[in-house]
Amino acid sequence: MKKHFNIIIAGAGGIAEAAALLLIEWSEVTPSLFIGNRTFAKAQKVAHWVDNGSTKPAEIKPFYLPEKGTTPEMEDILQQADIILDCLPGSEAPRIAQLAKDYSLHYANLTEYVAETNKIIALAENAKTGFILQTGLAPGYIDLLANGMFQQFCADYKVNSVHLLEFKVGALTKHAVAPHYYGFTWSPVGVATEYLKETIVLREYQKTTLASLTERATIVIDGLLYEEDLTSGGAADLPDALAGRVHTLDYKTLRFPGHYAWVQEQLKKIRSKTKAISKLQEKMEAIIPHNEDDQIVLYAAVEGKDIEGVLRRREIAKVILPQQVGNHYLRAIQTTTAAPLVQAAQLLLETNPQGVILQSQIDPIAFLKGNYVARVYG
Repeated sequence: MKKHFNIIIAGAGGIAEAAALLLIEWSEVTPSLFIGNRTFAKAQKVAHWVDNGSTKPAEIKPFYLPEKGTTPEMEDILQQADIILDCLPGSEAPRIAQLAKDYSLHYANLTEYVAETNKIIALAENAKTGFILQTGLAPGYIDLLANGMFQQFCADYKVNSVHLLEFKVGALTKHAVAPHYYGFTWSPVGVATEYLKETIVLREYQKTTLASLTERATIVIDGLLYEEDLTSGGAADLPDALAGRVHTLDYKTLRFPGHYAWVQEQLKKIRSKTKAISKLQEKMEAIIPHNEDDQIVLYAAVEGKDIEGVLRRREIAKVILPQQVGNHYLRAIQTTTAAPLVQAAQLLLETNPQGVILQSQIDPIAFLKGNYVARVYG
């Protein structure tokens, strides 16, 4: 950020606190932050945590963000602000986006939820401010990485289409034990949701939907064996943007071998389809611990024939570990999710676009070299 801005962060979880700390530590001009949550004490706690962890003086104000409607204090903050960074659960996204539109604020969110994303696309169609959606890790960074690889492949080999574009992310612990071979590093409801909602893919150049957890396979990344399977939301809008140009495109989530078999066993025991997400979440939380010592494993590949008919493949793999920011040590899931969100905020505030900007519409090369993203992902 090269100017002073007033930034609202909606939510008071791990990503909200990371976004706040990154904004203070890594912005050229320190912004003023307003941190809102339905539990005011949590907003206060995050504000205090960020203030204690930052090496720069900053104005950080917590406020009460009710589950419905607004308060006079909140209305005053909305009138002062330039942008809302939405770190609330995905189900809340349309409500917060509507507030951004009503008060002429820019808006950026993280959610992989498809239905909520479609609602925001509709409501922001004629907005006078910019809305960048699904701008976290997956969806978000991984889609820009994959799209950038696709565009570069086509330019270098003088082709217009490829056979395969695959991209995968795993938010994992360093170690995993039986029977679940997993540890929670982020939202349990987010995990359960991505396992059960349908996923959007390209097959034979056409956009289609498949059930999640239906194409399990193994993959070796940097010499280590992982399992991969389809999950929802991670492809963002690339199936729409690249239909007709990519034969096979999908997003998969990486896990340690054995985890997906355990999940399938739990799903067999759930009889209620309408409550399957909450029931799976309950079963997972009953046995799977939360773990602070995390890592992000990501992989993307593009494969196709060059203009002379030679089959070519390009791959990128990264492992992101926890990182010190200011006086705090942030988990890998925090920095990898918050950095693209904050980078999106800079893009909105410095270019002042109008309407919705989807992942395929962002210049991947410029974004991936951005100040916040490059310091996390290299």
